[in-house]
Amino acid sequence: MTYDVAIVGYGPVGATFANLLANYGLKIAVIEQAAGIYDKPRAITIDHEVLRVFQACGLAEVAEKGIAPHPGTHYLGVDHEIIKIFDPMPQPYPLGWVPTATFVQPEFEQALRDKLRGYDGADVFLSTRAAGFAQDADGVSLTVEGADGARALRARYVVACDGANSFVRKQLGIRLDDLMFDELWMVVDAFAKDLSKRPNKCFQYCWPSRPGTFLPGPGALRRWEIKMLPGETPEDFASNDNVIKVLQGFTDTSDLEIWRSAVYRFHALLAQRWREGRILLMGDAVHQTPPFLGQGLSAGVRDAFNLAWKLAFVLVGKAGDALLDSYETERKPHVGAVVATAKDFGKIIGELDPAAAQARDERLRAELRAGTAQTIRQKFIPDLAGGLIAAGAPLAGSLFVQPNIRRADGRGVRLDDLLGPGFAIVAGSAEPMTWLAADTRCGWKQLGGEQVVIADQPSDAPGGVPALAEEGHLFSDWLRAHGVAAVVVRPDRYVFGAAANAEQLNDLVRQLGALLPAQ
Repeated sequence: MTYDVAIVGYGPVGATFANLLANYGLKIAVIEQAAGIYDKPRAITIDHEVLRVFQACGLAEVAEKGIAPHPGTHYLGVDHEIIKIFDPMPQPYPLGWVPTATFVQPEFEQALRDKLRGYDGADVFLSTRAAGFAQDADGVSLTVEGADGARALRARYVVACDGANSFVRKQLGIRLDDLMFDELWMVVDAFAKDLSKRPNKCFQYCWPSRPGTFLPGPGALRRWEIKMLPGETPEDFASNDNVIKVLQGFTDTSDLEIWRSAVYRFHALLAQRWREGRILLMGDAVHQTPPFLGQGLSAGVRDAFNLAWKLAFVLVGKAGDALLDSYETERKPHVGAVVATAKDFGKIIGELDPAAAQARDERLRAELRAGTAQTIRQKFIPDLAGGLIAAGAPLAGSLFVQPNIRRADGRGVRLDDLLGPGFAIVAGSAEPMTWLAADTRCGWKQLGGEQVVIADQPSDAPGGVPALAEEGHLFSDWLRAHGVAAVVVRPDRYVFGAAANAEQLNDLVRQLGALLPAQ
């Protein structure tokens, strides 16, 4: 049997990617060398894009129950007073989810694996490692080794989600560019018995004597990230007594039950290539970021959402193989910008020179007083700058908003739950649905695209186009703010382009058709 896609690695990124592919009806194999899920948290922060992807995987209810809204962050300077602030983004939330949240990673990984078990087309091989591979014009032959010996698998494409020490990346000889951040930090997760003892706020302790981070997670989970000082080694923190001693510099530890502590090397790395023929890489296999923007896992899940629909389109003949080149074109600059910002924040937090820290505090406080400091975390996440977007079109490369829709029975539902996993034209009134010319209407149908009207009080739309009622004014205000009447939305909910009139809408559909030639 030949699989459509073989996925090497079954962490949260690989599990998300597997669910997205299975949702397209593809036949997939997942190869994972571990016997089960790592039962301790690594990532603890995710953003609204990730929650939207979990929604696309059919896990909205799990996400709603399992997250806690991020309470915002105060950066404390040398004098322990505020020098920088990140506030929670105010409502209405643009993507239909709280913009930043905390979560318990093992619980979400389990939910992703449980969901995948419901797909007949997904085969999972645990306690199995990829031992070798060779590709040709039609696919990739994999040799995998498990408890019962070696076996051969065949797939049309292979995607490596096998982490920072990626076997596949190393075998391909793909180098990582060092973006010049390399620090050792101890991460401590603990359960607090007295939830009132610490404020519901994230703190960045920008103290030269010992930089650190505090983050309240869901329920009683609390996390500290503490920078190791010059001369210290990971072995110094192998003892729980030493961990507690350092932690006491930040909090009263009398009510804490330590779940785990570990020393991590925080890197800023970016792979030079993300694709080699029929083999592609994602997540930590191609980028590693310091955690100071909370974007490590989010970046990997963005990779998965970006690539899943493109692979599906290529495999079913809706697009040629060249579409896959847009994966790196879009994702590499995006994640590079995110890593650079996280590195900058890490330098702010981790400054060890007292004089430099004092100057930093004066500068950041002056920005706060002047009102020039950006206080919304999401503003540091860029749009797509190239790839499969309509160059020069309004909103091209930005994220499509997700309004709540009022159903006929009065219940609310997020828009994505009513859309299929393909392209969509979404308009704020029925009129733009009459704009498509005969050729573009035919091309849109061949693409499998859908059309939807969303309005406060929707009127009948032509040609059986669904007309939905919006709860609130998120979508209508968004269209109005950008002076457009309709948007062409990609399957990963990025905007291909927006249109204010018939000429612009037809041009967008023609551009898209030209960029997605069938095989």
